[in-house]
Amino acid sequence: MNGRREPHDPHAGGRTEPTLGDLDHLDGPPKPSRDDLPSMTIEPDRRRGGGGAPQRPSHQEPRKPSRRGWLLPLFLLLVVAGLTLAWLNQDKLRSMVPHTELNDVLTRGETALREGRLSGNDGSSARELFEAARALEPDNDRARDGLRQVGQAEVSKADAALQAGQVDQADQDLQVARELLGGGADVDRLTQAIAKARVSSAQTDTLVTQAQQAFAAGKFTGADGAGALYQRVLAGDPGNAVAAHGLDQVGGALAAQIHKALDANDAAAVASGIDQLAQLLPNYGELPALRAAQAQIREQDHGDVDAALKQGENALREGRFAGDGDDTALAHFKQALQLDPDNAQAKAGLGQVAQALIVQANAVLDGGDKAQAAALLDQAAALAPKSADLAAARARLGAAPAAAPAQPIAAPTADDSVTPAAPAALSPQQSAQLASLLQRAENAAGRGDIMLPPGNSAYDLYRSALAIDGNNDTARKGLQELPSMEVSQFNQALANGQLVKAGEHLADLSDLAPGDAGQDQLRQRLSNAWLDQAEQDLARGDRGGAMQAVDHARKLTPELPRVQEFGARLQGGS
Repeated sequence: MNGRREPHDPHAGGRTEPTLGDLDHLDGPPKPSRDDLPSMTIEPDRRRGGGGAPQRPSHQEPRKPSRRGWLLPLFLLLVVAGLTLAWLNQDKLRSMVPHTELNDVLTRGETALREGRLSGNDGSSARELFEAARALEPDNDRARDGLRQVGQAEVSKADAALQAGQVDQADQDLQVARELLGGGADVDRLTQAIAKARVSSAQTDTLVTQAQQAFAAGKFTGADGAGALYQRVLAGDPGNAVAAHGLDQVGGALAAQIHKALDANDAAAVASGIDQLAQLLPNYGELPALRAAQAQIREQDHGDVDAALKQGENALREGRFAGDGDDTALAHFKQALQLDPDNAQAKAGLGQVAQALIVQANAVLDGGDKAQAAALLDQAAALAPKSADLAAARARLGAAPAAAPAQPIAAPTADDSVTPAAPAALSPQQSAQLASLLQRAENAAGRGDIMLPPGNSAYDLYRSALAIDGNNDTARKGLQELPSMEVSQFNQALANGQLVKAGEHLADLSDLAPGDAGQDQLRQRLSNAWLDQAEQDLARGDRGGAMQAVDHARKLTPELPRVQEFGARLQGGS
């Protein structure tokens, strides 16, 4: 070890020259040293007091409040106010959001309108697309205007077809226009022109002869009855005196039949005769008096009808749906309908009986008794043959495995378990056919083809799918969703003023979901719409049209006070 020391060794014993440091900045902040060491701030006590310990201040100055403390409450207040405004104006804000699907449907509809694809059944026509847009947004102005333009275009098509001598095609086009426009001068003009085009002078003589022969044979109503034949003559030749006189004779004959039914207290025959007379001659002079006599019969039978309805409801609650004897719900509701054929409550009661029978059939089928389930479904089919639940239950019955023959077996032990028979596997061809049927059914439902056309309606297609696979959940759910689709179409037709079409949807709904209490409200809405139209017809001086509208309302809700009041106004001539 040598005696040489390193120059930076603190223990080295060499001479070190003293330095005083930077005397110019004794009271100020020190400058960074040239060796780039971090600067240090010397506390005043330490700086002035020397190397002693730093003295703590005798008191601590109060902390100044933040000048921005009010910003947080203000921000929260603005957020709450913004959310409140958004909630109050949610409909307006929603309308500002672009509806991609709706706009696409409207654009396609306008394109189809320009290209002349006005109506059809494949989902690509202008009418179908605009109606689909109305389903997405019932108050959409573009959809409403598009349907009006389709109706006007159909009027033009009908006019062109008539000019070309294509009377049947003109009639078809005019029917579509009438559904969309609800009438109008052009529709009325073309209706008369088409009727006139159908009847030539030679045909007029033939039709008059046929009508006279039908009258002599006592055949007054029907497509080939005297009344319909005389109407065809008058449609083509309104001034034909022979046909007009013959039609009056038909009215007199029908009125005589109604009087006989009144004497026999046959409410069903009276109602049927009055309906036929009102349809044939809505302005027939004796019709108000016949309606008054019918009302008297109904008033006399009202107590009996109410009693039958009450007994039917009691039988339903007690579980006496159907069977032998006259103390079942089925027997009581049928009795009510015999007294009042148009009684909506009695019809709904029969639908409830059908639904109860279907529920019983499903329960029995769960127990494996296919024979009893089939018998119950047969009874339900007699009351509600088009019920969606009935169709699903029928399919389930067909898919259920047959009960195994009874065999002597040992008593079950705790380890035994019953495994239901697995459904038969579908072949690849059946699977492909099933998938096609389900897709077609979904497309038909989307187009609004719920019950029509036969074979290609959603109802028929779902049933065909269940015929292949009775346990298919998609087909069952599809069937059970059809009533709600009918309600949507009913609402759309009512909003468009298409009252006849709304009535058709209501009839389909009563077939699909018999006994549904919600249909009473729909029936009243449609009845009031018919009465509104009657008011408009009467204001225009169209008394015949008003009578027909009131007849529609009366069939829907005969007990509605407004129906009775309006009927009294018409009978009084006001």
